Amino acid sequence: MDTEESRTDRPRVGHTASRSRLVTRRDIELFTEISGDRNPLHYDDEAAARSRFGGIVVQGGVSTAVLNAVVAEDLPGPGSVFLQLDLRFLAPVRPGDVITGTVTVTSARADKPITGLDVQVVRDDGVVAVGGTAVCWTEVLERSP
Repeated sequence: MDTEESRTDRPRVGHTASRSRLVTRRDIELFTEISGDRNPLHYDDEAAARSRFGGIVVQGGVSTAVLNAVVAEDLPGPGSVFLQLDLRFLAPVRPGDVITGTVTVTSARADKPITGLDVQVVRDDGVVAVGGTAVCWTEVLERSP
């Protein structure tokens, strides 16, 4: 995890956190197992090559899963769940890409554990693949020993 500032009990505007991961064809298979998404864009090399994407692309859920990890593990952190997620898919992610999910706190309510975030997923070539906003509820949890 990369953070600009260390986490306090409550997220503060401007706090940011990121995680990176290599995307693989196995990720496509695993996502299909839980979602049932067998779109040829994810599996059929020839059909995908003829599409506007020019090749295999991973499911959107694979591309954005790194944001779940950042939110649940880093910022706002354990005990966080999405209340709202508004995403724009701007560029394809392919097997072999390294993607980095980054969240930046844009608002933090003082009366409730609700945090607003800017979110993005960037490919290793610098292209923003996904951008958007999120609202999270965070219940501070202590991990069991």
